[in-house]
Amino acid sequence: MDRPDGGPGPSAGDRVRSVHGRRDPAGARTGKARTGTARTGKVRARTPHPGRLTAWAELLRVSALFTVPGDALAGAAAAGARPHRRILLAIGTSLCLYEAGMALNDWSDRDEDAAERPHRPVPSGRISPAAALTAASALTAAGLALAARAGRVPFTVATTLAATVWAYDLRLKHTALGPAAMASARALDLLLGAAATRPGTTPAPRTAPALRATPALRAALPQAGLLAAHTYAVTAVSRQETRGGSTTAPLAALATALAITATARGATSTVSPHRLPAAEATVAFTAVAYARTVLTPLLHATLNPSPPLTQRAVGAGVRAMIPLQAALAARAGAPGTGLALLGLAPLARRLARKVSAT
Repeated sequence: MDRPDGGPGPSAGDRVRSVHGRRDPAGARTGKARTGTARTGKVRARTPHPGRLTAWAELLRVSALFTVPGDALAGAAAAGARPHRRILLAIGTSLCLYEAGMALNDWSDRDEDAAERPHRPVPSGRISPAAALTAASALTAAGLALAARAGRVPFTVATTLAATVWAYDLRLKHTALGPAAMASARALDLLLGAAATRPGTTPAPRTAPALRATPALRAALPQAGLLAAHTYAVTAVSRQETRGGSTTAPLAALATALAITATARGATSTVSPHRLPAAEATVAFTAVAYARTVLTPLLHATLNPSPPLTQRAVGAGVRAMIPLQAALAARAGAPGTGLALLGLAPLARRLARKVSAT
């Protein structure tokens, strides 16, 4: 999804020239390195300029990172597992592949962004296209390396996820299959968490990792379906965030969010068929948090599908991933995980004020 952010400031080269290009009163260059301290002849180690770090934060949309760990945790909860080392590796894989997709998105959209979003890091020149593509490749490799350490089944799921991310950014984004590809990526991310679990108490033979993971993946399919439905709806809305003008996608997303709220609130997980009152209250609380996050912005975009309101609805849809993941985890019998995930929402909202997640 393409997201509008703030415009670029002075280039790094301008800043360097403003320091190292000073002349002395006689008009000759001093030739001395300026370190910001007394002239001792020492030169400080070069550190990244804050403006460049901001550009990378915008490119990678770091405020959206808070929406990622909940996928694997909800998948693990659906499989009846508590967080452990393999699930942490799955979370690391998810984070790397998510950020790879963000960098690849801006690389593939660099020509379109030059016309419609010239303030983005790549068209504004703050980050080169080669650097963005290199980052996407390196993050993909890092994610797959982490998945390989989690096991063969998580690696297989992660490879499929990575292929989906690259296919979406390079080929499918602007086709009718775009929302479905994005929804598939989110569903696979949740299934990655389920694949990283070890169902049962008796270790299965090393020769049958796929058989070990099958019950876990099957148990997580309903949760993956709900997450995919939300992702599909938000992605469909995002396709018109720079133009607006249509109520169809926001209205469909609003109906989808209402259905997801009812399902997450009322359905009973196969992992936890009999919930305790405290767990029931957590499910209700997280489902209401999801509804409060996403329904009003989608309603506004439906009534007035202008670009600003559509962009706001997309941003709310991205942030709503967190309470949805929390509701899915609580629904699967992990209310503690659900509440912990819900605690990420204020952090994501605060960071989104500085770096747009949409």
